[in-house]
Amino acid sequence: MASNKPYLVFGAPSIGEEEITEVGLVMRSGWLGTGPKVAQFEQDFAAYKGVSSSSVAAVNSCTAALHVSMVAAGLDPGAEVITTPLTFCATVNAILHAGLSPVLADVDPATQCIDPEAIEAAITPRTQAILPVHFGGRPCDMDRIMAIAEKHRLVVIEDCAHAIETEYRGRKAGTFGDFGCFSFYVTKNVVTAEGGMILARDESLAARAKVLALHGMSKDAWHRFGDAGYKHYQVVECGFKYNLTDLQAALGLHQLARVEQNWLRRQKVWQQYQAALVDAPVGTPLDPAPDTRHAHHLYTVMIDVERCGVTRDSFLDRMHALGIGTGVHYLAVPEHHYYRERFGWRPEQWPNAMEIGRRTVSLPLSPKLEDADVLRVLEGVSASLA
Repeated sequence: MASNKPYLVFGAPSIGEEEITEVGLVMRSGWLGTGPKVAQFEQDFAAYKGVSSSSVAAVNSCTAALHVSMVAAGLDPGAEVITTPLTFCATVNAILHAGLSPVLADVDPATQCIDPEAIEAAITPRTQAILPVHFGGRPCDMDRIMAIAEKHRLVVIEDCAHAIETEYRGRKAGTFGDFGCFSFYVTKNVVTAEGGMILARDESLAARAKVLALHGMSKDAWHRFGDAGYKHYQVVECGFKYNLTDLQAALGLHQLARVEQNWLRRQKVWQQYQAALVDAPVGTPLDPAPDTRHAHHLYTVMIDVERCGVTRDSFLDRMHALGIGTGVHYLAVPEHHYYRERFGWRPEQWPNAMEIGRRTVSLPLSPKLEDADVLRVLEGVSASLA
């Protein structure tokens, strides 16, 4: 089933001439690190989210955003943070790096987002935070999650890596909890190659997060060495090296400017998949729920050998042989050796996440895809199931 067509890379970003020109301007400016482009990107992102620019802090990854948010929240050492087992390892790793204890609560098998009832069941006297992940761009049930948090006086840190455009009942993802954490990784809906953003409900916590993200210094490099002349700084906390650069922000400025245009294209591709696969022997995602906006970051199908006649991993291999890149989002966290060894976790403890993780395949979904590419993916799915 080998293909002589160019390989269709999973999650390939759509980069325009505007981004290329902006990066060139930064390179000619003599200022490559954190500076005016980062400040502009923060302002533009805050405007998109409808919050004050003092509420956001740009960082070098969503992992950093999660870590810094938990430190800024002032959670007690070893406190429990409830999150989903159906997520990238960075979600759990950030909890560990913050000196906290991850507790997993299973997902709803239909939405694939964390189940509020499972959250409630996982709460102990040591629980201090909930870290929901808006999976694939679909919003979690934030009304129920926030009610649980209020009842138990818990901090909420939203993992919005898949959810820049996501909305739930008229509110944008990342604005419900105490913190919202976003990703601009190369496969994400807004791309800076590597990068992230913290959105904090409390502006004082956003200010602390910004200090923590750059060594704990009171002034960043632009404000020390920029066009206003040298300014002294103080180290006020033991911080981290998590700052975003102007080179990265230069990409993000134009990516963010096209966020709605790109969302419309991804929505169309998502709907094409949904319509074409309605009678296929695979599990397909739920349509977006009423009064929500799906970011259409992932389109995942479930490969069940009894229905499909092929295993999930064989399906992946067949798609690859056809020159079509796919992804697995995600093998459940307790399937990984490190977490099993450290915590004694067994995948069977979270059966919904386990089953999804063993069957899931993400198909290419990018504004860069042409209609011919979408047809090629669908033909590849059909051929790989034969």
